[in-house]
Formats: sequence, structure tokens, C-alpha cells
Amino acid sequence: MHGSSGLSGRGAWGVVAVVLLVGVHLVRGGTEEWRAGGPPQPLAAAAPQRAAALAPAPGPGALRASRPTRVRVPGVRIDAPVTPVGLDTEGWIDTPPAHETNLAGWFTGAVTPGEKGTAVVVGHVDTPEGPSVFYELGALAKGQRVEIARQDGRTAVFSVYGIEVVPKEGFPAERIYQGGAHPELRLLTCGGGFSRQKGYDGNVVVSARLVEVR
Repeated sequence: MHGSSGLSGRGAWGVVAVVLLVGVHLVRGGTEEWRAGGPPQPLAAAAPQRAAALAPAPGPGALRASRPTRVRVPGVRIDAPVTPVGLDTEGWIDTPPAHETNLAGWFTGAVTPGEKGTAVVVGHVDTPEGPSVFYELGALAKGQRVEIARQDGRTAVFSVYGIEVVPKEGFPAERIYQGGAHPELRLLTCGGGFSRQKGYDGNVVVSARLVEVR
């Protein structure tokens, strides 16, 4: 059963309480023989710097709540519709159906992209059949843009300030997801080392901040 897709009852600590489970859910399934070198992995130099994460950024003020409808990342050719995802019957953050290889999920337990706080968009990196929606996420670079089209007709544009691989075990949820004074966005998929027995051992996390509204 999915969690509520309503826009009420959200908060940073609610996100922190459940995102510990995201990585485990996303790595279920793994990949098969088609996988050679695997998806791109972020460079160490691309990790977010503490000063960049804490510094106030010039940009527009926070927007009112409005569900995201599409995510575009021109730098790595991501252009996909977005569906709401909540929690499944086991308490994991749910994900889009694996067979929908060009579909991302907005976690309804967090704010909508452009609101004050940290919005969370997840997607599969691959399936047993091949690459999925966020396969190229690890190839992003600092300064590249993420565009989120919203149901209200506006587009929230975020600038990337960090891309990193974090371990599935001991996932640093508070550091990554706790909201600040400015609208933030996190994109999340699988990454790190891979084994057929356990799947991926980490998550690629993209950190971005709102810089423009169109």
C-alpha cells in the first residue's frame, strides 16, 4: 500500500525518519549480463563541500506547494515524467514500477520541489533488462541544472552543488536530507560497488539548490 499523496503533514524530520530505507529498496533486483562497466560514478571532487551546502544562495524565494510532473537534467539527457511515491506495506519508500524505465518518483513525505525544505526525487538506475531513468545521474557535474516542471505550470530550476556516493549501510540521512532556509532538491539512485548477491552497496545522491523559477 502506498503512502498518502497529499501535500500536508510533511517535514524534514519525517523525511529523515524514512529515507534510511530508500537505498535498500532501490537496490532490490540488481542487473544481469548486459551490465559491463556499470553506470557512471561521481568523481571524488564532485562531492558537496560543507561551505557550499551551508552558504545562502542567491535566488528566488520559496514557492507554494505544487506536485512535480516532470524532471529534466539536460546535462545527462534525463527527461522523464514524475509520479508520486509513498511508503509500501513494508515501510520502505516506494519506487516507480521497474518496467517503467523512464519514470521518476517524487517522495510525498517531503516537500514539493521549490518549497522551503528538501524535496526528494528517486529513480531506478537499471533493471535486469538494461539501463533505467537515472542511469546517467552519476555523470553530472557541479553547476549543471535540474529542471522540475510543476502542476501549477511553473518550472523550478536547481543548480547542482554536489554529487556523491554514500553507503547503503549507515546512510547519513540527517546530513543529506535535513532542510535549510532555501529550497533544496535531492536526486537519488543506486550506485557504488555491485554484486549479484546483494546488488549495489550505495546510493548516488545529487544535491541541488533552487536558483530560478520560470
